[in-house]
Amino acid sequence: MKGLMLFLCLVWGFNFVVMKLGNDAFPPVLFAAYRFLLGFVVLLGLTFLKKTPMPGKGQLKWYIICGLLQTTYFNIAIQISLNYISAGLTSVLTYSMPLFLSILAHYFIPGEKLTINKTVGISIGILGLFLAMDIHLGANIWAPILALSSAVTWALSSLIFKKKLQGCDNVQFTTWQMGAGAVGLLLYSICFEDGKSDWSLMAVMYLLYSGVLASALAFVIWSYVLSKTEASKASISLLIVPVVGTLSGFLFLNEDLSVITILGIALVLMGIWLVNYTGISSNILNKYLHATNKKEKY
Repeated sequence: MKGLMLFLCLVWGFNFVVMKLGNDAFPPVLFAAYRFLLGFVVLLGLTFLKKTPMPGKGQLKWYIICGLLQTTYFNIAIQISLNYISAGLTSVLTYSMPLFLSILAHYFIPGEKLTINKTVGISIGILGLFLAMDIHLGANIWAPILALSSAVTWALSSLIFKKKLQGCDNVQFTTWQMGAGAVGLLLYSICFEDGKSDWSLMAVMYLLYSGVLASALAFVIWSYVLSKTEASKASISLLIVPVVGTLSGFLFLNEDLSVITILGIALVLMGIWLVNYTGISSNILNKYLHATNKKEKY
């Protein structure tokens, strides 16, 4: 499971570089629409190969809601925010999602209560993200709020999945939520965006990476991990994504990497370790106490 999460974070982290390059070839929301439409087509083909049945009416409504939250609104909020605040600040606010999901899970998912250790780990991780991105707020206060709202809608979508869609086929869920979200993005782009697409071999490569690897495959992995792991632990691991994005920007786009950024990365990794290590130690302690109780009975 940890290997899958690491792969997911690497793919999504490097996708920041790919999206930035892709936005030079396409209007931003249109690029996102193409990306998720491609992912939808790939996954739809996979469902046919697997002979996955069509979702029932009870599931389909939740798939559409998740698609509008997790794909349509999420990406529109990010793209608009990027026009007014830095990419670093946008990614930090977007990946504050673990904080919101952990709070929601505390109230709505039995067995996923916030502990002191989880809260400290998440707080350290969020603090590390702010340092890693070396943030400076601008005058457009509504833009950071809009970017932050993308984290809230992502958390809501993940909560819906945990509450309403446990046991559903992960490929089926990812396919139909992505299709619904892509339609929403395309409609937004048609109504509100200007600009032309500059098709080339590299533009196609950007779409293939973002659409097939970072959308179709990555979201199937995310749904699978979320179905098998506590929401707080799965989401805190995603804090690696903007760290990978920062390092990728440094390596491939010649973006600055300051001492304060390195300090922030260290804090992010510390936060992730704290949340996961305390969970492991608690399991070991519970097993030890259970074994001790059994011995006392005999």
